[in-house]
Amino acid sequence: MKNSNPNKISTTINVPKIPSTIIYIGKFLQFICPPIATKYVIKLFRTPIRHKTPDREKMMAKSAQKEMVLIPNLDKEVMVYTYGYSKRKVLLIHGWSGRGTQLYKIADKLLENGFMTISFDAPAHGKSKSNSTMMTEFIATAMHLEKKYGPFEFAVGHSLGGMAVLNSVKKGLNIKKAVTIGAGDIITDIIIHFVNKLQLKPNMVIKMKKAFHKKFGEDIDNYSASVAAKNVTIPIFVVHDSQDKEVGVSCAYNIRQNLKNGEILITNGLGHTRILKDNQVVNRIIEFIKRDI
Repeated sequence: MKNSNPNKISTTINVPKIPSTIIYIGKFLQFICPPIATKYVIKLFRTPIRHKTPDREKMMAKSAQKEMVLIPNLDKEVMVYTYGYSKRKVLLIHGWSGRGTQLYKIADKLLENGFMTISFDAPAHGKSKSNSTMMTEFIATAMHLEKKYGPFEFAVGHSLGGMAVLNSVKKGLNIKKAVTIGAGDIITDIIIHFVNKLQLKPNMVIKMKKAFHKKFGEDIDNYSASVAAKNVTIPIFVVHDSQDKEVGVSCAYNIRQNLKNGEILITNGLGHTRILKDNQVVNRIIEFIKRDI
């Protein structure tokens, strides 16, 4: 493990290979009807891939108490996992196309140390309802679960979940510390990368951002992790792997540089998801959470 800043690399979240049919439809729509093309691309951008729960997560999925909870702001139901029992609660937030049990190794270690965890399948993920979502819905879910299950002492987020944790704290999530793992950063960079993968003209990025601005009444980059970090004063542990092929490691440095009270751990060779299961990483996270409490 190392903590030195390597040469800056991409700050985007990598997008899985997109089928040629989807690319063709996008190009065709952009040529004949740009407004419909914009709606098409936004729909793709907001649609995660649902994956089956792997065997390694099934123990947590089976042992946790499960409840389908309505998130009033969204009018959507999400599956919530209450794991263990303690007055000391930790909120876990998975990443894009993830599940509420994806941070099972961290959850198990937290239980061993006297904590319980609350996690959820974000809208359009896992066993939750809906077919599309955005990070704003991850944030809205976190804020509602604080009212229903909180107070939480800590929060841990992976990938988009890490971005959601920082934004939730910015919006008032009342916790003592937080951990981000493999978190992305600048939203525009993510959109640019997505549009490039679809082989569409660059002006699609501008159109998508305008559509998001119309929907949310603000620049979507206000939700970038490093922007949210400027408004976060609690201790934050930023964890990332130097060889993460899905989210560039420079995202971690950008986030850390904008935190008032942060520390960083850069691993080598664990990638984007294996890092969640590494014993050394998990132990460092527990050490950070338990320190000075």
